[in-house]
Amino acid sequence: MSTEPIPAPDEEQTAPPATPLLAPRDGLPPVIETSTALVEYAEALRSGTGPVAVDAERASGYRYGQRAYLVQLRREGAGTGLVDPIPLPDLSVLQEAIADAEWVLHAANQDLPCLAEIGLVPARVFDTELAARLAGLPRVGLGAVVESLLGFSLQKGHSAADWSTRPLPEEWLVYAALDVEVLVDLRDALAAILEEQGKTEWARQEFEAILAAGPPAPKADPWRRTSGVHGLRNRRQLGMLRALWQARDDLARRRDVAPGRVLPDTAMVSAVQADPRTEGALLELPVFRGRANRKLVATWFGALARGRELPEAELPPHSKPSDGPPPVNRWADRDAAAATRLATARAGLAALAAAHALPVENLLSPDLVRRLMWTPPEPRDAATVAAALRDGGAREWQVELTRDVLTDAISRA
Repeated sequence: MSTEPIPAPDEEQTAPPATPLLAPRDGLPPVIETSTALVEYAEALRSGTGPVAVDAERASGYRYGQRAYLVQLRREGAGTGLVDPIPLPDLSVLQEAIADAEWVLHAANQDLPCLAEIGLVPARVFDTELAARLAGLPRVGLGAVVESLLGFSLQKGHSAADWSTRPLPEEWLVYAALDVEVLVDLRDALAAILEEQGKTEWARQEFEAILAAGPPAPKADPWRRTSGVHGLRNRRQLGMLRALWQARDDLARRRDVAPGRVLPDTAMVSAVQADPRTEGALLELPVFRGRANRKLVATWFGALARGRELPEAELPPHSKPSDGPPPVNRWADRDAAAATRLATARAGLAALAAAHALPVENLLSPDLVRRLMWTPPEPRDAATVAAALRDGGAREWQVELTRDVLTDAISRA
């Protein structure tokens, strides 16, 4: 196995400048908006060969959820398809056409949930972002990897656009079509590197793990992710913020608008800190003076009042309950041996990751490392550590590489 890190593009002094990709090679296809066109493209996909490049565009930051507002596909022999899932919410005809094919995505875990909502679920994937990480590339964004390996530069600027816009501008559609145009070639280039480095089996296990993970579980206490929450001093303020967050979330869901566009996080935290006792006092605060929030003043003030009046027993705790170890900065005081174990494990894993030219977080989940070092399995031998790693979700290649380093860290401490 090669352990030499792959040089960054800027280190390749003799590399020619990247060629801009400005237009799809087959021309920009029309957006598929009718059932007839969808069935025709599904038949073309079924007759095509090789992997299928798949991508999806959402309206994060504009709409409430993470639904797909455009789905792009490309397969040899079928060309590129740009599918509008708004008039066509059921894409099962596409699923049937490509169910047995390998799907190529970049950062698959971002797109798979919204694709599943419209009936698109792969049986096999190749994630080009994850493959780039395993291959040791210094930058793993799609544009950077395409430029490094294929010598093309992609357009930038539309990934964060409001893809719920209709009709979609032509330049956005060009951007979307080009994203899938390069994916299969990129997959082949990355597969060759992984094969050369002896990491093909690692990648296979990682891709299987993506599919096995399924959709992410709902986050506990999502209101605690409010920007600025750490500036609140007591449980009463946390209760008021939770009530205000819930009111905002309900309104955002009904309107299908991103919550931050209904009321910014900073405005919610400021309102809690100011603790206005009348609607008029709330309207004196920045943001709440605007016309839209003047109409909603009763909603916001009512939420603050509900939080203020909660019984003490119903107020949220200062921090979210956790089944994991305490913050690492407290380990030395609470368990010096655990702190030593963690420091030794981290040093060993960092050296191992460097030797195999991959990021340490892809070598093994940092959370799993912390859990094992805080509460080591018994007996403290390699077999027990390996079993604990598997129970924690580590893939077999990770177990084989890391168990001795972790066993050593546990036993030495």
